[in-house]
Amino acid sequence: MTEATPTPLFTAPIEVRWRDLDAFNHVNNAMYLTYLEQARLDWLRHIPGNWMNDHAKPVMAASELNYRAPIHWPARVEIQLFRERVGNSSMTLGHRIVDGEDQRLYCDGRVTLVWIDPAKGTSVALPDALRKAVENPA
Repeated sequence: MTEATPTPLFTAPIEVRWRDLDAFNHVNNAMYLTYLEQARLDWLRHIPGNWMNDHAKPVMAASELNYRAPIHWPARVEIQLFRERVGNSSMTLGHRIVDGEDQRLYCDGRVTLVWIDPAKGTSVALPDALRKAVENPA
């Protein structure tokens, strides 16, 4: 029995570019991180309110990618982001990269982001706007 996929916080469509391919004629594994970064930034830009300022900025603390199938060009993929865990100064977002048409799974995993004060190099509380967005998704 397969487990149902939860409703994403955010879905970002991405068009695979020719330059994303490697010598095996499929998307290079490093590009998956770029796709995920773009989706996270698109999601953050859609959050109403202040999710970043001079004293609270996100940094990636950990990433996990499970490569399930190669992505070939041409393709349009969807990056789906999911809330997994919300802490005091960090959050873990689950992700899935799927085919934009048939939803075939290419990659899944998670990333942990920590909000820090860049001048002090110490963690800070998650901004209220961000906490609200992950605890009460629209």
